[in-house]
Order: sequence, then structure tokens, then C-alpha cells
Amino acid sequence: MYLIIVYDIKVERVNKVKSFLRQNLFWVQNSVFEGEVTKSEYLNIESGLNDIININEDSIIMYKFRTDDMMQKEILGIEKSPIGEIL
Repeated sequence: MYLIIVYDIKVERVNKVKSFLRQNLFWVQNSVFEGEVTKSEYLNIESGLNDIININEDSIIMYKFRTDDMMQKEILGIEKSPIGEIL
């Protein structure tokens, strides 16, 4: 599945969330990660984020698509971290 995660996290947990998400996804913009993951990777990401965040103070939105072909992405302005350039 293709996964896009956007988050609004309290400052004291931001670095933990970023470091954790970089293990499986690509950073594309401040507070936004995306990439192709398996179901087990998705479940690991979901569980790991639940362990890090405070559900009373933080917010994470996960958009799931069957494949990246099922969505259309349009970028206005500069692309901060193009995925196509990652080797």
C-alpha cells in the first residue's frame, strides 16, 4: 500500500516521530512522510507511533492507498525532497 503521514506533534516528541518514520518512509516536507509499505510495515508504523505520541496532545493523519497509481499528486512551488532522486 502507499502511505502518506502528516502530523502535528508537540515539540518534545517531534524528533522521535521523525526518526521513527525515516525507518520506513521518505520525508517529503515538514511534518509529511510518504512511501510504499507492506501491511506488516504499516502495522509496525501504527504501533510505533502510538507508543511515541500523546493522544491527548498530538495529531497524526495516515492516508492509505492501495498503490501509488490510485492517487494523483500535484506540487505547487518547489518540491522539498523529491522521492525520484533517492537511490
